[in-house]
Amino acid sequence: MTTPHSLTSALSVHIAQAIAAQGGWIGFDEFMALALYTPDLGYYANDSAKFGTLPYAMQAGVRVAGSDFVTAPEMTPLFGQTLAAQVAQALQVTHTHEVWEFGAGSGALALQLLETLEALGAPLPRYNIAELSQSLRARQQKTLEKYAHTVRWVSELPATLQGVVLGNEVLDAMPVKLLARKGGVWYERGVALHPERSETVRAEPPVLSFVEGVEACFAPPAEVLAPVQPGFIWQDRRTDLRPPMAIDGAHDYLTEIHPQGESFVRTLADKLTAGAVFLIDYGFPEQEYYHPQRHMGTVMCHRGHRSDTDPLADVGLKDITAHVNFTGIALAAQESGLGLLGYCTQARFLINCGLLSRLENASLSERVAAQKLIMEHEMGELFKVIGLYQGEPWQAIGFAQGDRTHTL
Repeated sequence: MTTPHSLTSALSVHIAQAIAAQGGWIGFDEFMALALYTPDLGYYANDSAKFGTLPYAMQAGVRVAGSDFVTAPEMTPLFGQTLAAQVAQALQVTHTHEVWEFGAGSGALALQLLETLEALGAPLPRYNIAELSQSLRARQQKTLEKYAHTVRWVSELPATLQGVVLGNEVLDAMPVKLLARKGGVWYERGVALHPERSETVRAEPPVLSFVEGVEACFAPPAEVLAPVQPGFIWQDRRTDLRPPMAIDGAHDYLTEIHPQGESFVRTLADKLTAGAVFLIDYGFPEQEYYHPQRHMGTVMCHRGHRSDTDPLADVGLKDITAHVNFTGIALAAQESGLGLLGYCTQARFLINCGLLSRLENASLSERVAAQKLIMEHEMGELFKVIGLYQGEPWQAIGFAQGDRTHTL
């Protein structure tokens, strides 16, 4: 059985090898990719619980580690049931018959969608799930067992695809580059080895792997010269990279740019021949994202339903995320040939899709859970939905009122 200590030790050595192989420094985007997606060791590739409502669980009267965070589908089935109205409309309008979900988590959203679509009496779509994590895939297969006839898991995308593409909290887990302005000079913030521990690692040639729009440097196993767990430090290098807009003021400033998230959208645009895309995540339009007062960036870590700002510690044991620049996503989509259906808050989107009518017959506990989806101080305002389409434009019900496309 892999213990948390042994997992983070093995992953730390693995990352240290990649750093040594590249001359002692890697960009944060490469570090984040390794920390999250290294096979068997990365946070999304190991078998920790991740999704759930509690930070611990009880087994045989003993308290054991539980989940790290909760997403909307685990919070209440009303999320998926309401989203199903938009999916059903999109399938009908685009004359397509497949759903493609990226990063399906526990499988809860897929189950809610399929159950609701089945209740509508229409033929079930082919439901495709693109999932990197083998442990999550196994959990999804168990959750979706009764729909095994229509659900399939894919390791790579076909040359072309049609249908409705869904991504709930997917963009925030895509590696970002960190840019730091210090004394008026821009640097790329990357990761190096702690000088007191760097001698314990022997470099090996890197192997490049492309996974779900994320290019990461994966080093093969190498001999560890000492049993000391490598440590990581921040290190800045001058760069010509810049945020997509000027940051007013002369104060020091830390922020992110999102080439891999934007590349993911371009890949979708290249492959989608007919259909629609709905991406749900926390983030802002460009003017808010790069506001002068947002000078500490948005990178956060999540573990045991607590958050911290140190992604260099406990690698493999916690999630690493960054908020989404939705203006960048919209521009990448439009430059690649996708049209924009709309952009609004999660609260407005779910209300447009009929959440309030579903609450009329809901129990008190269901109403309380649903409140978190739409309240401003919960998920309602911070979370946004962006809709894209391939083909002829149409009016998506989710953006019928409260569309904020003009803010992008």
